[in-house]
Amino acid sequence: MSEADLHKDSEQTRALPGQPAAKPAMRSGPSSGARPLAVLALLVGVAGSALGGYALWQIQQSDAHERQELQTLQEAQAQIRQLSESSQSLQGRLGPLERLPSADELEERRRLLASVQSEQQRLSGRVEQVLGASREAWRLAEAEYLLRMAMLRLSAMQDVNSAAALLHEADLILQKQDDPAAYGVRQKLLEGLEALRSLPELDRTGLFLQLGALRGQTARLDTLQPEFQAGEPLPEVAGQSRWQHWLNELTRYVRIDFAADDNLKPLLAGQSLAQVRLALSLAIEQAQWAVLNGNSEVYRQSLSQAVELIGHYFSEENGYSRGLRDRLQTLGERQVEVTLPDLAPALQALQAYVNKREKDDRTPDEEAAPAAVEGAAT
Repeated sequence: MSEADLHKDSEQTRALPGQPAAKPAMRSGPSSGARPLAVLALLVGVAGSALGGYALWQIQQSDAHERQELQTLQEAQAQIRQLSESSQSLQGRLGPLERLPSADELEERRRLLASVQSEQQRLSGRVEQVLGASREAWRLAEAEYLLRMAMLRLSAMQDVNSAAALLHEADLILQKQDDPAAYGVRQKLLEGLEALRSLPELDRTGLFLQLGALRGQTARLDTLQPEFQAGEPLPEVAGQSRWQHWLNELTRYVRIDFAADDNLKPLLAGQSLAQVRLALSLAIEQAQWAVLNGNSEVYRQSLSQAVELIGHYFSEENGYSRGLRDRLQTLGERQVEVTLPDLAPALQALQAYVNKREKDDRTPDEEAAPAAVEGAAT
């Protein structure tokens, strides 16, 4: 049904109610004027739909644009807040800068800083100088101590090897000083050192220990006990009386020699033997003391006394006593005393060198300070 038909039906229905309805006309075919109207109506509907769709698309685009602008506005507000905070921070930093000193004040402070730095450098140099002088003073004090120890070892124990080692260490300390003024001190030290090295080698410790071992063996010395040896029986003689027979038997057990060539030695036993052993031990001990003190006279006298005791109270037939006597005689020929060099000149030269260095290290201010104190006290 077209729009023309609808229009006709609406006109018929709007007819008056009292009037009879008009009869419809007979349709022999479609009207020639109704088709263009239908096409026109169709075009109008399509155009309206397109217009409505376009309007809807415009509305959607407008909403999206508004949302984008809203987001851009929010980002701009955030940037504004950030810029505001940065501005406040910069203002807070610029606050102290506004109170900076003037150019004159900066120049004055720069001058004071340069003065403080130069004073600090001067004090640092002074401290290094004082510390260096202190270390050198300690080293020189150590050298003096080593020299004194060497003199003590020579005088108390006559230990040549230890004294030479101590002098060598003291010379090394002076060598590291690298000071021409120390050459005289080194010369005295080296003279004493070479004098010690030229001495004959004395093993006092070894000799002392050897004598101690021999002294311990004196307790094992013992005398030879007399042994009875019966003589050969005499042949019986015919007509010999009984008294003569008894006299012959008695001569087998008792023998009297009025022309003996060998020296008779007393038989020691009990307390007498202990006293002889003690005297022998004391003689060897006295020889040990002479070794430590370098006393040749007492050393030889003590060993000679020990040899005499062994030869007088102990038999030559006893191999143990004979070996001990021979060993003591051999040790009695050892040298225990040498002429030791005098190290006092080296000590005096070292002390003079130390005093001269201490005097040279004093500054004029340090020398003027005691004078000022004395003036204030007066």
